[in-house]
Amino acid sequence: MFLKVSSYWRCSLLHGTRTSFSRKYLHDNVLRIHPCVQEALADGKPVVALESTIVTHGMPYPDNIHMAKEVEGIVRQNGSVPATVGVLHGRVHVGLSDSELDFLAESKEAVKVSRRDLPYVLSKGLSGGTTVSGTIIAAQKAGIPIFVTGGIGGVHRGAETSMDVSADLTELGRTSIAVVSAGVKSILDIGRTLEYLETQGICVASFGGSREFPAFFSPQSGFQAPYTVRDDKEAAELIASALELDMGSGVLIAVPIPAEAATAGQEVEEAVQQALSEARDHKIRGKKVTPFVLQRVNELTGGKSLKANLALIRNNAKVGSLIAVSLSKLRNAGCWQSVGVSRKHSAPPEREEATASVKEQVVSTLKENPIPHEYRPVVIGGINVDFVAKASNAKLVLGGQTNPGRVYQTFGGVGRNLADGLSRLGKAPLFISALGNDRLAESVLRYCSHMDLRGISRLQGHNTATYCAFITDQGELNLGLGDFDIHQQITVNHLLEYEEHIRHAAFLCIDGNLPVSTIKYACRIAKQYQVPVCYEPTDQGKASKPFMSDTWKELTYISPNLLELRAIHQSLGNTVPQEIPSSLEGSLGAAVTLSRPLLEHLHCVVVTLGAHGVLLCGQRSRDQTVSLRPGIRRQEQSGELYAAHYPAAPIAKEEIMNVSGAGDSLMAGIIAGILSGCDTTTSVRMGLLCARLSLRSQHPISKQISCANVSPEHVDAEHWPEPRQWDM
Repeated sequence: MFLKVSSYWRCSLLHGTRTSFSRKYLHDNVLRIHPCVQEALADGKPVVALESTIVTHGMPYPDNIHMAKEVEGIVRQNGSVPATVGVLHGRVHVGLSDSELDFLAESKEAVKVSRRDLPYVLSKGLSGGTTVSGTIIAAQKAGIPIFVTGGIGGVHRGAETSMDVSADLTELGRTSIAVVSAGVKSILDIGRTLEYLETQGICVASFGGSREFPAFFSPQSGFQAPYTVRDDKEAAELIASALELDMGSGVLIAVPIPAEAATAGQEVEEAVQQALSEARDHKIRGKKVTPFVLQRVNELTGGKSLKANLALIRNNAKVGSLIAVSLSKLRNAGCWQSVGVSRKHSAPPEREEATASVKEQVVSTLKENPIPHEYRPVVIGGINVDFVAKASNAKLVLGGQTNPGRVYQTFGGVGRNLADGLSRLGKAPLFISALGNDRLAESVLRYCSHMDLRGISRLQGHNTATYCAFITDQGELNLGLGDFDIHQQITVNHLLEYEEHIRHAAFLCIDGNLPVSTIKYACRIAKQYQVPVCYEPTDQGKASKPFMSDTWKELTYISPNLLELRAIHQSLGNTVPQEIPSSLEGSLGAAVTLSRPLLEHLHCVVVTLGAHGVLLCGQRSRDQTVSLRPGIRRQEQSGELYAAHYPAAPIAKEEIMNVSGAGDSLMAGIIAGILSGCDTTTSVRMGLLCARLSLRSQHPISKQISCANVSPEHVDAEHWPEPRQWDM
């Protein structure tokens, strides 16, 4: 679920201190936290907030989107989770997906959103980039203590008559947050800016050991910072002290431009001074000064100002990420208790159950509110509570004997597993399913609160689906019993409410728990609007549902194991092998034979082979592998059928906790890779990394699956055997 309820709102809901009007705005979900960001915050991992006006107003397209993604990458490389803040369709987003970043970068109507603009922009449902002050507000409400930007605003020259003082300064003066920037631009009155920062009670420190306060393009401004910190550890200690005191004002860490860019920076600084002189000569005043100076500087430096700008932004992102990591270590070591949010707003331990109850009420209320039509995945399928019994001994004594083992509760369902994995990988799917109106449903909602659950119906007179799994000491499924009757209530009528979301989906995933009529309806809508569809067969008994009619020809991908693939062919009336071979070569041969006839209509068959890895069968692309991306089918495919076998990520037998969610984790990683525009090999290996994490977990989808742990960078860091590829 995207909603992040700040401690202030939580307290208001618990104690009734807010009006019903305020609660309506909470329920309207004006603040949305990206699942990767939400998970990182919950786990105490370092998070860095980033502004978006540099995307919407700072650079032309496509330089802006390249810069934004590069900066996010730098933050990740240095150990933190990036949370770019923006406003989309009247809601503040803390953390943006690739498609959301692209939308803001290409938008011609994006608004520049400062503190004063937020109420209007939200009320009108507009989109825009948040300034420093707008980003500070969102970061503080989300509980993010570190914000990185290029440079903050300040006191403008002539402010004694114009009263032109940036809202950045006043916002930093009333918010407990740390801002990492390259000081302020020299077009401002730096001396008065430092005086104003002192008046606002903002602790200012230069970074790197020198007291010299930087002036954006220049490491020297001629003014001294009150304090200095030598490195990220000292900066984190300073910030932790400020947040622990909870004085209601922030900290500014001023980072000088890198030495290698200082030469260009000096040339830019000289151009700034010339541009300011020209502005005075032409009597350009007030708000017209900044755009005039920026345009003139770009002309005078032949574009060097942009390169210097990028250099300092990259450096700030690195420094800010390292500070966030050090700050996180302090907190996790118990040296810092506060997260920039006042303790007086925290719910006492005895109210934890009440807080969980409120969260469930919020989920229920959100269900009644309209969901925006966004280009994100939609998952339709089953959700159930799992009771897992894992044996301690290799041999089980039957006949009523009690065998030693571990019994625990977790949460599964193929649809839920896919939605969980995609949520943890930042793809924010809308999940459509059904639960009973019972206590088990309440536990599901609590556990899955990081997912968007507004497509879930609570049905009176029906039980939440349950599943009992008996697992061997080696982690293999021995026997399963399920009560899945409620899944038959995910009917066409239930989907009608979400038809617009299916039409606009970036990807549609459906599982075999759904009624045949529901599968037909979803596939028909997806085909009409050219939405890629992935079908997860679930098990042998349900694998054939789309194949009972021509519905299967509207699918894009299927992800069966060999037993499910054989069941599919049986439903089509085809000859199938009596036994499935267990050897690698035998499994590959059977998978290719059974997949080939299906590729007349399907884009790709992803055959899960357990410990043997995964086999892709489909059209060969120009880069000599199986094409996963359906959008480039005609342009970049040869028309020849191709198979590619990818071995599983290495894992020791003793590390395996259970195998029940490995296939779903695999597909979540592959789909996330496709949606991120990754190539086939990277996407598959992202899936294999997810599968390995889940094999090590007692949960079907490991809580360790995240953007921070599964990414193209993590794929590159692994030692993979080369995939084996051949013509089919």
